[in-house]
Amino acid sequence: MDYPKTAVPTNIFTERGSNIVVINPGSANIRIGLAQHDTPFNIPHCISRRTSQLQKRNAQDQMLNSQVTTAQHMERERAYDIVASLLRIPFLDEEVANNSYPRKMGRVDAYPPQNNMKEPVFTWTDVFEKSVPHSSTTAEEDVPNEGDTSESPTLKESKIKVEPNSSERKYREYICGEEALRIPPTEPYCLRRPIRRGHLNVSQYYPTQQVLEDLHTIWEWILVEKLHIPHHERNMYSAILVIPETFDNREIKEMLSIVLRDLRFGSAVVHQEGLAAVFGNGLSTACIVNIGAQVTSVVCVEDGVVLPTTQISLRFGGEDISRCLLWTQRHHQTWPPIRTDALSKPVDLLLLNRLKESYCQIKEGEVEAVAMVHSYEGGMQPGSHKTRLTALNVPPMGLFYPMLLVPDVYPPPPRSWFNDYDDMLEDTWHMDFPGGGAYPMWESYPVFQTKPKKEDIIGLAEAITKSILLTGRIELQRKLFCSMQLIGGAALIYGLIPAVEERVLHAIPSHEAIDTVEVLQSRTNPAFVSWKGGAILGILDISREAWIHREDWIKNGIHIGSGRKHKDSCYLQAQAMCYLNS
Repeated sequence: MDYPKTAVPTNIFTERGSNIVVINPGSANIRIGLAQHDTPFNIPHCISRRTSQLQKRNAQDQMLNSQVTTAQHMERERAYDIVASLLRIPFLDEEVANNSYPRKMGRVDAYPPQNNMKEPVFTWTDVFEKSVPHSSTTAEEDVPNEGDTSESPTLKESKIKVEPNSSERKYREYICGEEALRIPPTEPYCLRRPIRRGHLNVSQYYPTQQVLEDLHTIWEWILVEKLHIPHHERNMYSAILVIPETFDNREIKEMLSIVLRDLRFGSAVVHQEGLAAVFGNGLSTACIVNIGAQVTSVVCVEDGVVLPTTQISLRFGGEDISRCLLWTQRHHQTWPPIRTDALSKPVDLLLLNRLKESYCQIKEGEVEAVAMVHSYEGGMQPGSHKTRLTALNVPPMGLFYPMLLVPDVYPPPPRSWFNDYDDMLEDTWHMDFPGGGAYPMWESYPVFQTKPKKEDIIGLAEAITKSILLTGRIELQRKLFCSMQLIGGAALIYGLIPAVEERVLHAIPSHEAIDTVEVLQSRTNPAFVSWKGGAILGILDISREAWIHREDWIKNGIHIGSGRKHKDSCYLQAQAMCYLNS
């Protein structure tokens, strides 16, 4: 398929992107960076706050159904046998019969090290404040108000003064990013994840105010420590929020308030992840399949405008594949006799994600690999276990057979929490575009009062097929089936593209006159496509008609019918595409 020629001179990116921060928040990771950069920072979206020993909990958000019921276990075993027949590998009962003798597994750190083994060195996070010499501390105190405006009050919370004669070490008040996942379980910290399964992680044990405060703290820490943008210069920067389609209107408004009111950006705009992905790869029409860590979403885009009726969300992603990998290895008795818990021990989830990224693939036949498995107990150094992992092509097939994954269940907050009559997304099908007239493609679509939210328990191939067929026009359907685009971290799994093409082709009903499907290769890292698209949209949007200024947001917010009401990024997308194609 020919890509539209949307090349932009490098100097435009350098000049216009130097003061634009692109923020793409996800359930597991946040991608953030300046628009002029090629790749963003990819940081675990979590925070650990210090607690008292009496109130210590490993994680704030473990209010979930982590126990697999008998019915779910039986469905998982049936799904395994279906996948095994497709991949031409033994069934579960056949494996049990063949594995009558235990596999050999040895503790590697009991043997002399080998030269060809290069494992990354693991270190626990230092939870104590770095000691500050008395002389430097005094010098800082002698200069009144100097440097006070370069840091926000939130960041200053974690900086505790060290008394001159005090030898007592002080705990850090909070720790963000990957360091938060590597805190020893014996330390008095509680891990919090503000976003889970594509929504704010609000529950009776994790109130809304605390969720928003944690989001603010994480983003503030990244801006200061990673991007080196001090607080007092923030008003000279603009922010682009690239938001997943799963978020509701109130959640988007809360994030905008954090960006404009708390982080003090001068202006901001919201773009949808699917739309940004189209621009990130230089396309105008595509079916975007975003396989994230905890949510998979499908949405179709035509000529730079999202089709709202085609959006489908699936409650599984890359982390579910990692947990399925652990279940598969334990079933085949290939996992070392160690206590691995991906839900209560964050460092174990890091291990499983690394094994999935390194060894899981989709191909016929038995897939095995010799891997290094680590055990993390208490605050001790991790133990290393060398073992042969098997059936490594089964867990990724859970994308097509969700019962194999058995996603954990997070009880959502009451739906009244999401009731919001100030729609963040303008009805773009009634807008007038420059050049005269409404955009013609919306004439045949019904008008929805709120953005549709669909969460189906179906496989990936069925979701893609259903989404494309909902467009209702055969010419567009044929174009979309040949313009599928896989994004997200799990899209990097080897063999996934041909598997999607084969299964989508078989999922199309026989009465549909469609016989060709194709997944387009991504021009950049699939995990960063949406972030890059957001950067391109921000740089190309010269007029900035839909951008919200800080003063307007704080004073007025959203007013229905006003000229400053936030407009959907569909409008900007169509504007840009009309300009580029003219």
